[in-house]
Amino acid sequence: MSQDSSKQLGSEWGYRAFYLLIRLGGYRAAYALLHIVCACYVLFWPQVRRSCVPYLTHRFPHSVGFTRLWQQYKMVDSFGQTMVDRAIVGSLGAEQIHVSLQGRQQLLKVRDQGRGMILLMSHVGSWQLAMSAMGALNEPIHMVMHGHASSFERHDYEQDSGEVKQEAPYRVIDPQGYLGGAFEMLGVLKQGGILSVMGDRVPEHEKNCLQVAFLGRQVSLPMSAYHLASSTGVPLVVLTSRKCSATSYEMVVADVINVPEGLGRRPEVFVPYAQRYAEILEKYCQEHPYQFFNFFNMWK
Repeated sequence: MSQDSSKQLGSEWGYRAFYLLIRLGGYRAAYALLHIVCACYVLFWPQVRRSCVPYLTHRFPHSVGFTRLWQQYKMVDSFGQTMVDRAIVGSLGAEQIHVSLQGRQQLLKVRDQGRGMILLMSHVGSWQLAMSAMGALNEPIHMVMHGHASSFERHDYEQDSGEVKQEAPYRVIDPQGYLGGAFEMLGVLKQGGILSVMGDRVPEHEKNCLQVAFLGRQVSLPMSAYHLASSTGVPLVVLTSRKCSATSYEMVVADVINVPEGLGRRPEVFVPYAQRYAEILEKYCQEHPYQFFNFFNMWK
């Protein structure tokens, strides 16, 4: 399951099918069906199993046989639960899912400096739902996101009819736009705004990558967040999210990284800061091994 095929597991038709079940039987009925669907995916769709192998091989290097199959199921089922939860929000409203924020005072302290900030996020938990906790900032958030993905995310804030139930907690900057959206991103930060980017996946437009250690081997991470932080003097706030129970999530301020200004454009100068982020992500994977949703080979 590549990045594209992972989206197929949460495609529009799947959302609409679960919308109906949620309305008829609530989240318990939706979860019951989900467990069956995920088991079928893992058992009968080899591509799904293969998509889990790179991460699970590095997270659980000694697992084989049925144990590995169970881990693949757990990973796919956990991903499916986040998709169902997003459908619950889209169908019944955001009040159905409680989101808490750990590190609120630290986050507000960064905001009150008035310099702006970069929220460095990852494909863990359900960042889409956890973003609602960012209302604590009382500031608009500009998220770097491909146009097709931002359209897909609108399911969280629309009913089946397309009627908007609530305003999305972020505004989208499409990196496929002019110069990869660089002017827009710089404009947000220079005005003291808040920019949100993903730190664990190198997008197609990214030309410069950073090599860091993650779960025992080198991986490539995007450089843009660290370069932007150095160019504008804003702090990087590392955020993670996790599913705590059937109806609750937690957003965590994991770290605040201050990249020195004026480091230039050479990738190697940013490696120590990217390594610090990778270590946070590795610790997350140790604590919540089935809530890391990068379904591709980062170590290739």
